[in-house]
Amino acid sequence: MTYSEQHLKETAEIAGRIDPAACERCVAELRAVRDRGGRLFILGVGGSAANASHAVNDFRKIAGIEAYAPTDNVSELTARTNDEGWATVFAEWLRGSRLNGKDAVLVFSVGGGDLRKNISPNLVSALDLARQVGARIVGIVGKDGGHTAKVADACVIVPTVNPGNVTPHSEAFQAVVWHLFVSHPDLKANQTKWESTR
Repeated sequence: MTYSEQHLKETAEIAGRIDPAACERCVAELRAVRDRGGRLFILGVGGSAANASHAVNDFRKIAGIEAYAPTDNVSELTARTNDEGWATVFAEWLRGSRLNGKDAVLVFSVGGGDLRKNISPNLVSALDLARQVGARIVGIVGKDGGHTAKVADACVIVPTVNPGNVTPHSEAFQAVVWHLFVSHPDLKANQTKWESTR
């Protein structure tokens, strides 16, 4: 088997093992945010930050949810990192955005954050703030043992089918799953361009 065949086989297996009920719970949470006039803050680091930026567009344009990603503002992100430290950069950004109980935080992450292992402490502190103010937490992560999976109100876990490919599969399926969300009839508010020209 070539690597391409293996990778695609793993991808198909993951797609078949994603929990549809977890997806439905996430959609319900996101619909509730929109219905109550809350905002959606999408957090991610590395490749997940790029996914967060793309997802902001989709949630705003397709689902009609007011959405933001702190990593889209490089000036503020780097100033806060320089002045206050990386571990609190998202929490302080959310505090400055007046995160409140009408809002939700959506986390894209491979591990979901783990203070004990010093992995993504910025996600952990952001989620702790979200819980303090009563904001809802939704996640798409590759590990069920991280902080996001433990504290989220709804979370999709990307199944591990090959421990050597956890990161690429997790980041790829973030896109698959958030596109499921914004195209879901309970969330989709606006038609996408190519589908409207049939």
